Amino acid sequence: MLCEMPQHGTDWPTLKAAMIERGSGDAKWREGKTAVYVFNAGEDVAAVQKKAYTLYMSENGLGPLAFPSLKTMEDEVIGMGLKILHAPPDAKGTMTSGGTDSITMAVKAARDYACAERGLSGPLNIVAPYSAHPAFDKAAKLMELEIRRVSVGPDLLADSTAMAAACDKQTFMLVGSAPSFPYGLIDHISQLSGLALDRNIWLHVDACVGGYIAPFVRMNGGDIAPFDFELPGVMSMSADLHKYGYCAKGASTVLFRDAALHEHMVFDCSDWPGGRMITPTLAGTRPGGAISAAWAVMNYLGVEGYREKHRQVTDAREAIEAGVSELGFEILGSPQLGIVAFTHRELDIFATYRNMYQKGWFTSLTTQPRALHLMLSPFHIQVTDVYLRDLQKSLVKADDTAQDNDFEARYS
Repeated sequence: MLCEMPQHGTDWPTLKAAMIERGSGDAKWREGKTAVYVFNAGEDVAAVQKKAYTLYMSENGLGPLAFPSLKTMEDEVIGMGLKILHAPPDAKGTMTSGGTDSITMAVKAARDYACAERGLSGPLNIVAPYSAHPAFDKAAKLMELEIRRVSVGPDLLADSTAMAAACDKQTFMLVGSAPSFPYGLIDHISQLSGLALDRNIWLHVDACVGGYIAPFVRMNGGDIAPFDFELPGVMSMSADLHKYGYCAKGASTVLFRDAALHEHMVFDCSDWPGGRMITPTLAGTRPGGAISAAWAVMNYLGVEGYREKHRQVTDAREAIEAGVSELGFEILGSPQLGIVAFTHRELDIFATYRNMYQKGWFTSLTTQPRALHLMLSPFHIQVTDVYLRDLQKSLVKADDTAQDNDFEARYS
């Protein structure tokens, strides 16, 4: 639609009031009723995000010579990410605007590497589990690549045997998730690493969700199997800072086993009147605020801060799992991080979701199988009882049957 620009400006108090009013119908994430899109780590972290972002809001990550401070902060952010993900000393990475950006750049680097180093040409393909993020499909369409999605196993994890069968001489990338978004389950990356080494194929681990939580859950005693650069077949990873890194949007990282692999991602052009331009990602301008806020939050929380925040996440997930199990739901797989999906053999999942939405809950759904889906934040430890009580009431409406009175009393 067309929209007329006002002839005269409006004062900020009036604009602020209008913006607040416009947001009155948005998801109530500050109340803990949103379990997707927003990662609420508390008011203290939010304050650090905002203050650090505004300090460098006008600076541009495109110009490292003009703003060496941003380059230093980005280098340190990347260094911290590489360290916790067991990268070797010569590993390298770059901050991006989000998970799709990170995945797209990893696909671009892997494709260019396959052409330059393996001599591949013609139609190339990616082999990925059905549970992998659609960002791989988007990247494939952008670069005219084929993506071969392979059904997951009965455990809802990537089936390495079936993926091996789907590979051919034109396969340049394998994909594993740590975890997948639909189920919150970490694929058997060790099996995919072995396959990648055996076939000489680039393995990318999509840890957009898990990259900045799984290492700390492991520190807290979680039995997290190897999923990162400690496995020799892993060539690249994507890990979002604005998810479980609790940094300001949009901030993600794309990480490579060594600098030579990273070089295949970089764009370098000098054939135009403006002189040579080198950009590490698809973006030219990169907002300085996203870089500075990431640096500030990571240093504000530190290892112990992240461990505590993620302990709250896993505690909330375990409380939800226990509560929904009492209601007759079946948990999909064995979640270990912040995502949990749960289905029910007798209830109408979509009707239940609609009832929860009417109570102010904005969450997600999984379609195969039909399941309710939560991506939890530290704040949710404060509202698990509210969620379970509202869910119990929603089930009464969904299937018109009474639930266990003991359960209702417990969460009232």
